Amino acid sequence: MPIEILMPALSPTMEKGNLAKWLKKEGDSVKSGDVLAEIETDKATMEVEAVDEGILAKILVAEGTQDVPVNQLIAVLAGEGEDVATAASGASGSKPAPAAPAPQQAAAKAEDATPPKTPAPGDAGALQRETASAPAPNGQTGRIFASPLARRIAKEKGIELSALSGSGPHGRIVARDLEGAQPGASKPAPAPAAAAEKAPASPPAASPAPKSAVASAPGAEQVKALYEPGTYEEVQLDGMRKTIARRLVESEQVTPTFYLTVDCDLDELMKLRETVNSTAPKDKDGKPVFRVSVNDFIIKAMALALQKVPAANAVWAEDRILRMKHSDVGVAVAIDGGLYAPVIKKAETKTISAISAEMRDLAGRARNKKLKPEDYTGGTTSISNLGMMGIRDFVAIINAPQSSIIAIGTSEQRAVVRGGEIKIATQMTATLTCDHRVMDGALGAELLGAFKDYVEKPFAMLV
Repeated sequence: MPIEILMPALSPTMEKGNLAKWLKKEGDSVKSGDVLAEIETDKATMEVEAVDEGILAKILVAEGTQDVPVNQLIAVLAGEGEDVATAASGASGSKPAPAAPAPQQAAAKAEDATPPKTPAPGDAGALQRETASAPAPNGQTGRIFASPLARRIAKEKGIELSALSGSGPHGRIVARDLEGAQPGASKPAPAPAAAAEKAPASPPAASPAPKSAVASAPGAEQVKALYEPGTYEEVQLDGMRKTIARRLVESEQVTPTFYLTVDCDLDELMKLRETVNSTAPKDKDGKPVFRVSVNDFIIKAMALALQKVPAANAVWAEDRILRMKHSDVGVAVAIDGGLYAPVIKKAETKTISAISAEMRDLAGRARNKKLKPEDYTGGTTSISNLGMMGIRDFVAIINAPQSSIIAIGTSEQRAVVRGGEIKIATQMTATLTCDHRVMDGALGAELLGAFKDYVEKPFAMLV
């Protein structure tokens, strides 16, 4: 029997990936552990190793193919003693994934197509007609393809996804497909397109608001129709940008959030940092073994604050809350075209110099897209620091399923009133975004207060 090689799931959230490069060609011998191909996920480029031995009889998905679904057949191995030609012919009946069209071909097709009419703002009838005319492939079998948001809504309402038809890409079930669906119903109630067309147009003020941003978001052709041809350049989204957009939209739609802000004095922390760096041991070349940053202290302060307020060191899990034993803290790292949030595991147990060294390693691998899934999954909170860019304060979006994220602004000298006198102090502004399902205002304030205490009394982090 031929041995099937399927598109692997290289991370818990991966649904499809790009087959960047084949490192074996048809007819090559393959041993267990040999690297077969390079796969680009939404977060990194990873190598795929063979788990069986044989001859690579047929490659079904060419290198460079994008958006190959997980578990799709991509190649076939001929097992020991099996005829290669027979194995290859047996695989010929399998339909390979279509190669992504060249940008020029896609642009030509887009120019030939007549762009759909953009609904006027507030034209609910046009929105209904457009939604009703969207294709909804039927006959789903086996694995049900649905967005995480759709799955969450279906679970909350008791709706069976297998009974629905998806209107998303490749028949994927999305949030709008659940509108009107009832628990136990075979299909969602379709939008009454004919009735909508006959209904008189209502003034914008009387039009009902769309139920969700997903349902009302215009498509690419609708957006392009608003601008003059030749006045813009189309930049195709890579897997990372698509994933960032999808997850942040879901976070904003699903997670009820509130925001808390404090100003932290940094004078003592700055003095301690200078002392730590000036007394760092030297290597054989006379260079310091480590050099800690303000952000390293912030990571440690947040980790200890989560231990001091354990009820906030938790995540939402639909019908329960998972309270963590250790403080796993994510840190946003900006790269070209996106960002990563690698996680410092058990940060409360590590010295500030160890956190500094680990953060440098993770940031370097993030910029080279060499992080492993275990490097950026998990965690209960994250740190987003834009202080080095001169940003005074901002609000960050929670990286679900985490329950909080703290936004750090720049450190600067400010005039403060102390004892009735105006003093100069080095301060930074920190804004905590909280998931209201996990923590209420008082608990969030307690967490942020503990963080502020550690930042303003940094010697407590060294004990």
